[in-house]
Amino acid sequence: MKVLHVAAEIFPLVKTGGLADVLGALPQALVRAGADVRLLLPGLPAILHGVEMQESVWSIGAIFGAGQVTLRRGTIARSGVTAYVVDAPYLYKRHGNPYLAADGTEWSDNVQRFALLGWVAAHLAAGEFDANWTPDVLHTHDWHAAMACAYVACRPVTGVATVFTVHNLAYQGVFAVEDFHLMHLPSRLMVPSGLEYHGQFSFMKAGLKFAHRVTTVSPSYAREIATEAFGCGLDGVIRARGADVSGILNGVDPGVWNPASDAALAAPYSSGALAGKAVCKAALQKELGLVVDAKAPLFAVVSRLTQQKGLDLLLAAWPLLLQDTLASGAQLVIQGSGDAALEAAFAAAAQAHPGQIAVSLGYDEALAHRVIAGADAMVVPSRFEPCGLTQLYALRYGTVPVVRAVGGLADTVVDANPHHLAQDSATGFLFDAAEPQALVGALRRAIACLRDAPTWARIMLRGMAQDFSWSSAAEQYIALYEDAIRRPK
Repeated sequence: MKVLHVAAEIFPLVKTGGLADVLGALPQALVRAGADVRLLLPGLPAILHGVEMQESVWSIGAIFGAGQVTLRRGTIARSGVTAYVVDAPYLYKRHGNPYLAADGTEWSDNVQRFALLGWVAAHLAAGEFDANWTPDVLHTHDWHAAMACAYVACRPVTGVATVFTVHNLAYQGVFAVEDFHLMHLPSRLMVPSGLEYHGQFSFMKAGLKFAHRVTTVSPSYAREIATEAFGCGLDGVIRARGADVSGILNGVDPGVWNPASDAALAAPYSSGALAGKAVCKAALQKELGLVVDAKAPLFAVVSRLTQQKGLDLLLAAWPLLLQDTLASGAQLVIQGSGDAALEAAFAAAAQAHPGQIAVSLGYDEALAHRVIAGADAMVVPSRFEPCGLTQLYALRYGTVPVVRAVGGLADTVVDANPHHLAQDSATGFLFDAAEPQALVGALRRAIACLRDAPTWARIMLRGMAQDFSWSSAAEQYIALYEDAIRRPK
């Protein structure tokens, strides 16, 4: 089975979130499962630099506002997976965020930048650009690649099934109707039953409407986005697809996330030799200016600082938590960036509580590993969470998750309630309501268990024993691909 994955980012070359981690790991898992997998990526500087042994496949010429577009083929250095790169300097030769300018606004020509990516994907699927390799499955990821499904649908490409994965429905790629003429698509698609979306048009809707199969990155999120509460205005479109929508849980790349071999850590450790985790905690406390205290409960957040992630709940909950004598000496580490108000609020909290709260704005991959390894518990209080990878990394590193019971968080963390503790199946702490008091309750339960060393050790070890490898996900994707090929839309 030949599968072409299309996305805007890939670890370790370009990363803004979990999408990059998925594209860095899933293709390799599919190869191990027997698939012939290739990637299609935009020619961002880091991607052009990181794809090795490139050769020109096709000179496309001038299109989508670019004077010259060339399709190249090479190899991803870390994985050995073959990758096509759309080299269009006018559209992609920009440093920094793939989607946003330095001032935080979207690039003004994103409609053309990502229409080009989808257009090239459709033509590759039709066998036009590489006669020696034509995919059976075109698998597109998030809104940046979703328009490929519309290009395939409006000029039917025989022999290829399309799959669209929603990594985060909240980011939809919505553009002004005045820009539709830039898409090189027939005007008949600019209707409510097509791409039209409240007087604009939506890339995300292209994937949801026209892909033969739609997936999300966890089973619970697949159910949630069909509801008004989580559907971001597209729940009706999703409900209309019925059984074509399913959820496949993301995995963890053990080559990247393994405390026994992680070069970023102060000391290695494993479930059979945990001494190194205490070393990592002390090293993290020292590195970030916290009081070095092995007994202090150390909570961490590694996240985009946005309302989605519920971090305003944590800001409100923390002072309430510290009113409890059980939480005496509790510490908090925040690593991430995003909303300016949240960044300022956490920075102010750190300044007001030196030695107890540390904030590192921005993203540093190696520091993220050290934070996850050094913390006692990882806090993920999201209002919604398609899958969540941070809690999966935390489980693998013996860092107990404290999470809201939504999406992939609910699918991957077993609450340490009396029943699950008695069964020795607990792996973390869940709370339901998106309210500070509910989060405080989960944090208090976590601290109480942390003070009970044998109970905490059982929770840690149960979490570390969970199998979130990509092999299971790869098998499920292969089955879905086979079904899509057999029964196209």
